[in-house]
Amino acid sequence: MIRRLLYLAAGAALGGYAVHRVHQARRALTPGGIAERVEGRVGEYRGALRELNEDLAEAVREQEEELLRTYAPRRSRTLPPGEDRALPGD
Repeated sequence: MIRRLLYLAAGAALGGYAVHRVHQARRALTPGGIAERVEGRVGEYRGALRELNEDLAEAVREQEEELLRTYAPRRSRTLPPGEDRALPGD
């Protein structure tokens, strides 16, 4: 008797899981499901591109400051008018 109840419970759990997975697969293939997946990917790529842009901007600023330190005239080590960044070390 207990063995039959165990099989019944296991079958019900497996059946519930199978129905759940089929429902997920069916939902993923609808236009709304596809749109959700695409939207998620676009959001991930947008975040990655934003981070890349910030990293590149920082690298460009560092390179610019290094070039200004190396090649700027010794007497005037300030940036041209309109620039609000000061050189490090001044």
